[in-house]
Amino acid sequence: MFLKVPNLGDDFAEAKVIEWFVREGEVVEKDQDVVELLTDKATFVVPAPFKMRVIKILKSKDEFLGEDMILAEIEEVKE
Repeated sequence: MFLKVPNLGDDFAEAKVIEWFVREGEVVEKDQDVVELLTDKATFVVPAPFKMRVIKILKSKDEFLGEDMILAEIEEVKE
């Protein structure tokens, strides 16, 4: 399962990773801030869609996101 950039509209071209707020292996709660991104129009934060564990961060700080828009490999944590 993957954490992806949310749909930002048709005029969205690319985004750059500004800062990760989590580390690989960390468990985060639903709606917790995971990563901050910068586009040509705004800076925004991607929250966790559900309680999850970050398996592998796939985009480094200052790296631009291409067409895939995949940020990290994740898994849902159920309790």
